[in-house]
Amino acid sequence: MTSTIALVDDDRNILTSVSVALEAEGFMVRTYPDGDKALSALSEKPADLAVLDIKMPRMDGMELLRRLREVTDMPVIFLTSKDDEIDELLGLKMGADDYVGKPFSQRLLIERIRAVLRRAEAIKTRTHGAPPAPGEEDKTMVRGKLVLDPLRHSVTWDGRDVTLTVTEFMILETLAQRPGHVKSRDQLMDAAYTDDVYVDDRTIDSHIKRLRKKFRMVDDEFKAIETLYGVGYRYREA
Repeated sequence: MTSTIALVDDDRNILTSVSVALEAEGFMVRTYPDGDKALSALSEKPADLAVLDIKMPRMDGMELLRRLREVTDMPVIFLTSKDDEIDELLGLKMGADDYVGKPFSQRLLIERIRAVLRRAEAIKTRTHGAPPAPGEEDKTMVRGKLVLDPLRHSVTWDGRDVTLTVTEFMILETLAQRPGHVKSRDQLMDAAYTDDVYVDDRTIDSHIKRLRKKFRMVDDEFKAIETLYGVGYRYREA
């Protein structure tokens, strides 16, 4: 089935160019130039996923997400030009699924959309009690204090919830699959970014930095993700 994507941004150039790119990939697209119009339309008829700009006049993306969450659990990806981790953490706690920073590659955004839609579908299937696909009966991963459930996109550390974006989740899952084994940046990029989407080494380093920061918010002593300089990263199971 074709998925419908809602784009909300006050930059009409972004609305036009991203719409064309998404439609070329087979998505249905609905566009809104501001949060007010989007709130009214999406409250009545949610899309399969919404891409929201954070910085908009009158109603910014954070407020739009807060109000949408009162009526729908539609997946949401933020577009943001801010490098503000407080905004990111707040948005994730409010129910955003991922972030893509401006300026962004349209190809990268499309891959993030696909990843979030896949994750949302898996969660919906489990929530509604449908039988799991063969081999998916229980993929919960336990590594010391870490409990990671891919089908529910949930992570806990020592019993405390840790909220991650889809990208961060995929990187952590890749590291935790084989504790003690080193994963190069290229391997982590392959896990988090499919279909040959190019990202540089600094992007992976930035994700690792954010992962560590989020875990240290629940445990000051968190040291499970180790850096091997010039080689990559590994998960150390305590």
